[in-house]
Amino acid sequence: MAFAASAAATPFSFPDWIELSPNASPLARSYLAMTYDPVSGKTIAFGGFDGTGYLNDTWSFDGTSWTHVATQSVPPARAAAQMTYDSVAQKVVLFGGFDGTHYLSDTWLWDGSTLQWTQATPAHHPTAVTGPMLFPDPNGRAAVFGGYDGHFYQLTMWQWNGSDWTQLSPPTVPFARSSAAVATNTVTGEVVMFGGLGSVNPNNTWTYDGTTWTQQSPAVQPLLVYAASAAFDPSLQGVVLFGGGSGGIDQNTTWLWDQVGATWIHLSTAQSPPAREAAGMAYDAALNRVILFGGQVNENVYFNDTWELTPAPTPTPTPTPSATPRPSVIPRPRPTPHPRPSTNKPEAGIRK
Repeated sequence: MAFAASAAATPFSFPDWIELSPNASPLARSYLAMTYDPVSGKTIAFGGFDGTGYLNDTWSFDGTSWTHVATQSVPPARAAAQMTYDSVAQKVVLFGGFDGTHYLSDTWLWDGSTLQWTQATPAHHPTAVTGPMLFPDPNGRAAVFGGYDGHFYQLTMWQWNGSDWTQLSPPTVPFARSSAAVATNTVTGEVVMFGGLGSVNPNNTWTYDGTTWTQQSPAVQPLLVYAASAAFDPSLQGVVLFGGGSGGIDQNTTWLWDQVGATWIHLSTAQSPPAREAAGMAYDAALNRVILFGGQVNENVYFNDTWELTPAPTPTPTPTPSATPRPSVIPRPRPTPHPRPSTNKPEAGIRK
């Protein structure tokens, strides 16, 4: 998308974040797993850490309300797991995380037709890690890269085939890392990954085409962030990145990866969710919106607010110079903070 050229050719206004007021919401939490499930047509969120304990509840969002989904079996409580939709298996795949004591390597499958979890029993699996990067690869399969095993950052890549994990060997891979922002452009199939935590500099942008990873050299890029949130927005024709921690300071900036220009563009939204890291974010195809939920700031304040990224309105000519004023946005109450003693993020098992 030649974003700059489009902006120069026609009047352009940036999208905006709007806080929603769901009828019900999950408890405040961070380091949750969240993705869109096209089978059920809803955004699914699982687990996380609420400041006092690890969670294993499952929630679905339909644009109006969050609904707690009671399941016959459920993955054990954890934080910093990730999940993504596998369009070949037509299941959501959950992997990894940290439960306060152990780094996890179990795999769970969410079936949107029955609204149930099933534990998979693969013959092979990636190393037990927290903060892995899960994403749909260009073939529609769930893939996982990296993570942190309590001692080392990982740089291995695996693909889910519906019943087992297969280790891949791309000619080039990114530097080892965990807690990076990752999302897949579902139109072109390009995977975009930025930042994270690592022993070798993770302040870089990588793309994956289904065969190999390529390090990009964007003219502009965000601050190095870990535990940022990312999702592909078709209306913007790019991967959106929000927030994340940077040098111990949480951010609230919104960025867009311009695949054609191979650079990052800062989206100056009129409104923004408060600064945070480890929020859940997904593009909800039923709502045609990027949805963001939860996260934490300053290691002791947890959120349970829900936001949507609303596309910019299409400019329309007016018959007179006078403009019609837009209705003002009614401020919504801020989520209640949940303080706890400052720590070095044991909830996610990550090392900064």
